[in-house]
Amino acid sequence: MNYRMIGRFISKILLVEAAFMLPALLISFYKREIQSVYGFLTSIVITLAAALILQGLCRKARKGFYAKEGLSMGNLYWRSFTHWLGGMGVLVFVLALGRSRGNDKSGGYTMHLLRAESPGPKVGKLVPKMRDTAKILYVIYMLLTLLDVVFLLLGGMPVFDAVCTAFGTAGTGGFGIKNDSIAGYSPYLQNVCTVFMLLFGVNFACYYMLFMKQVKSVLRDEELRFYAGVVLGSILLIAWNIRGLYGSLGETLRYAAFQVASIVTTTGFATADFDLWPSFSKAILLGLMLVGACAGSTGGGFKCGRVLLLLKSLRRNVRQILHAQKVQVVRVNHQMMPERVLDNTNAYLAAYILIIIFSFIAVSIDGFSSMTNFSAVIACFNNIGPGFESVGPTCNYGGYSLLPKLVLIVDMLAGRLEIFPILILFSKSTWTRR
Repeated sequence: MNYRMIGRFISKILLVEAAFMLPALLISFYKREIQSVYGFLTSIVITLAAALILQGLCRKARKGFYAKEGLSMGNLYWRSFTHWLGGMGVLVFVLALGRSRGNDKSGGYTMHLLRAESPGPKVGKLVPKMRDTAKILYVIYMLLTLLDVVFLLLGGMPVFDAVCTAFGTAGTGGFGIKNDSIAGYSPYLQNVCTVFMLLFGVNFACYYMLFMKQVKSVLRDEELRFYAGVVLGSILLIAWNIRGLYGSLGETLRYAAFQVASIVTTTGFATADFDLWPSFSKAILLGLMLVGACAGSTGGGFKCGRVLLLLKSLRRNVRQILHAQKVQVVRVNHQMMPERVLDNTNAYLAAYILIIIFSFIAVSIDGFSSMTNFSAVIACFNNIGPGFESVGPTCNYGGYSLLPKLVLIVDMLAGRLEIFPILILFSKSTWTRR
């Protein structure tokens, strides 16, 4: 192991991190926030000291990195675990572990915490207290992850591989610990990943209703039925389109099902180079990138719940044109949707489209093909990973220059946080005193 070279790299990272804290220090100093000034100043001094010490100790490092420096099991586990932790949301995790305060008189801040990282057009409680809701969500999350690990172990996958793969599946982070992602594992293990990717793309409230023996309510859930219809239809269409590329019907269905599950849930695993598939199949996968999984799941994308609301809203507007005097409402699961929810969905769609357009223009500065640039934006914005052509499943984003990479980083953050928290961050009114 080239420990000194690793130390030099860590020292550079620490220097960059210290530099990134300077604007926060200056803002705190300008606003006379003494405690914040002290906190940031202390952090910068400690970070700089650690960086300088590492640079002094590692100044004679020999150049060169090898696989053993970049692929240690500790790093693989940590990256996989961070995907799992971020799948349900760090804020939800903190909320679940937080100490309850009697009647939960929190002024509604717990709802804002849950809303900040709960994907979908509407955030609700499973039980009266938000902390208890967060705990229920994480218990379901952990049980499903554990179940995934068990099924992987039953297929002969090594314990370390099973845990890391389950973390990537549960958090729909899609980080594979092998160079070929999941392609090197047996068909059974690939099928297990397919099933659990789809399970983690379901609204977790459905699992809670199953636990409460409300099976009929789950079966009647319109978003779940829409999600299942999209998945099943996509698998059948892609399998029909790629039927000549593989030796048997079973193999064809396995590859089609895996990639549909991986893309629609925004997991990003791969068992085949789907960039070599026919244009019809790639068009379906591109559409699935945009749609995403269910609201209230760990998946990314626009969400099936929002798509369903938009379709129902469109139908309502057409009917209003035909019958102007008749009052038309939008109902989901026999419940009337408030106009505020519909307005928020429309606003989200507008922001979603605008960010994609401006990101596509900015990323196109490097001269890659339109499909490469567009799929890169879609893949990053919806937290999928692989796109098409130069950013396909066998390629990466290393060819982009600094500006496109920064744009794609912002896209990943905006997509993961459901756009509005990032827009609020850049809003002038957020930083005013009143």
